[in-house]
Amino acid sequence: MIYVAGSPFEPDSSWKSDKVINDIINSLEKAPFFYSFPTEKELLFEINVRKNTIESSIKMDEGESVFATFKNSRCNPEYWNLTQAGGFLLKPEVKPSDAVDDIFVNSGLYSFECATSCVIIFYHAVLKTIGSDSFDYIFQNLYLYSWNTDYDLGLHSIFTDHYIPGDVVYFNNPDVDPETSWFRGVNAVALKNNLFFGHGFSIRTEEKMVEGLNKYRTPESKQSAYLTSLITRPSYKQLAGFYNPHRWNFYKPSPIIVHHNKDSISFRQYLSELGYE
Repeated sequence: MIYVAGSPFEPDSSWKSDKVINDIINSLEKAPFFYSFPTEKELLFEINVRKNTIESSIKMDEGESVFATFKNSRCNPEYWNLTQAGGFLLKPEVKPSDAVDDIFVNSGLYSFECATSCVIIFYHAVLKTIGSDSFDYIFQNLYLYSWNTDYDLGLHSIFTDHYIPGDVVYFNNPDVDPETSWFRGVNAVALKNNLFFGHGFSIRTEEKMVEGLNKYRTPESKQSAYLTSLITRPSYKQLAGFYNPHRWNFYKPSPIIVHHNKDSISFRQYLSELGYE
């Protein structure tokens, strides 16, 4: 259920005119717990970021970027430096917004694994929501590697069987063949109507995602791949505070980076690599 300023939210006809927005609102209303917002403006912000996350996922699917392990990652050298670990480090003279946009504009120059793809999609969705000036001010010194993100994206995870369109879910493949370890799972963006986008898997239903992963199990496996209850999303409330970021004068801690060289891990697995329980 949605609450705004302490009262149940009742969307008028203007909210229902957009099919994607209506799907997001319906999903929020059917959630087994409350989604509370101090103002309608903050609710609209989250809905817009979620909508843009879906649109960015579809745009990535329609582009020419391909799935690749960290060892085989590629990027456009005009905007990014490719590190030995397979990460993309923003060049000093490049605007973050231009570099993120380029992944979609010149998509054929890029190859990356699925955790990195979700981070790229989140950044692109936020960029489309807040604009390039605010994005460039907030997200300086970008480094794309697995689930490494800027502190202000506020990435976090929860466990629930009720995902909202725009969330990232994780399909786990516990008996993956060690020879194809990058199929240990798929980080996928929930779109709508049981459809998910997973980089390298395109847009599929839950059943087809599981079917695709099951092709890469050990021969003796009796454990099917499955959709977990892990949900990963940015902090929409934190991001909503940056409508006018130039009023802020803040110190931002640098993220801890671990080059784990494990493709297709979940956000929780990444936190484990960082030493968090």
